[in-house]
Amino acid sequence: MRTIRRQLSNIRLSYPLEREVPLSRVLFIDIETTGFAAGSSVLYLIGCAYCEYGQWNTIQWLADSPEEEKNVIAAFFDFAMYQYTHLIHFNGNNFDLPFIIQKCRQYGLPWHFSDFTGIDLYRRTAPFREFLRLPNCKQKTLEQFLDLYRDDPYDGGQLIDIYHDYVNNHADTALNAIIRHNADDLAGMFHILPVLAYGNIFSAQTKVKKVQANRYQEMDGTKRQELFMKLSFPAPLPKEIFCSAEGCYFSGNGGTGTLRIPLYEEEMKYFYSNYPDYYYLPLEDNAIHKSIAKYADRQNRTQAKAYNCYTRKYSTYLPQWDIVFEPFFKRDYKSPDLFFEVTDSLKKDRAVFQAYAQHVLKMMAVGK
Repeated sequence: MRTIRRQLSNIRLSYPLEREVPLSRVLFIDIETTGFAAGSSVLYLIGCAYCEYGQWNTIQWLADSPEEEKNVIAAFFDFAMYQYTHLIHFNGNNFDLPFIIQKCRQYGLPWHFSDFTGIDLYRRTAPFREFLRLPNCKQKTLEQFLDLYRDDPYDGGQLIDIYHDYVNNHADTALNAIIRHNADDLAGMFHILPVLAYGNIFSAQTKVKKVQANRYQEMDGTKRQELFMKLSFPAPLPKEIFCSAEGCYFSGNGGTGTLRIPLYEEEMKYFYSNYPDYYYLPLEDNAIHKSIAKYADRQNRTQAKAYNCYTRKYSTYLPQWDIVFEPFFKRDYKSPDLFFEVTDSLKKDRAVFQAYAQHVLKMMAVGK
């Protein structure tokens, strides 16, 4: 078994990882195997990156032959369990970590990952793939999204034949290709760390710094209103992004962003759920509770149904895509669109707009 140690040059963290964990406790991990199934494949390389005295380094354990697979695993755990508490990986929850655990069971080794906290860059990014307009969430795709391009010509599948060649011939060219590919995967995780900033947009750490109502006129002369919110992000975005959905518009650049949401000034209806307790008044086009029915003309009232048991109100409304704010209003009984009233008290409540910004952003990220 070979142990290869190197310094990582030109590594600069552009994401505040230290806010989540002390850097001295972080271990980046990536493995190389001869297949996807642990029972029939060889785990021939485990590579890690770690910070020591402010310098990022790599350490890689390579099996010179498949028979040294157990030694690679043992060397990794001896190193990892010494001082590290957090593992950073790319799709490691689905592949790297289960693969290693299955190999431990195969060899009767006692190790596990239950004492580690994991940060899976794939899992943290995948929920916002459409928001970022990505075709997929592969590591190289994220690197390209951030305008990062590798010189490494191989992928993990192509590396399998190179490893077999290395086992048979121990050629330096094969060794260098294997080591370089794994090191590039480790370095690539550093480079894509900033994509975590996009996920942070949807956390409570994003703050609403400014709220105002704007009026504007479209090209056809139609007059519109919108709610404008200025946002502050907990970590700067590495690349400017734009997104729109359901008439809402988001833009983010660096540490700030904006949300524009349509405001509706019109008459809407509040529907009472306990309609058997109400009468509908056709002339007034309203429903009243039976407790005050004595004030209504008997000839001008009918038993309310679900579709006509409402009160009408002309006011200013904001859309919502789940019942987050109550009371909620609708234009018609069968309409799927939900709204809530922008009252005078709500206008002064920063916490409401904080929650509403998160509601709109999550709708834009995952759809209605």
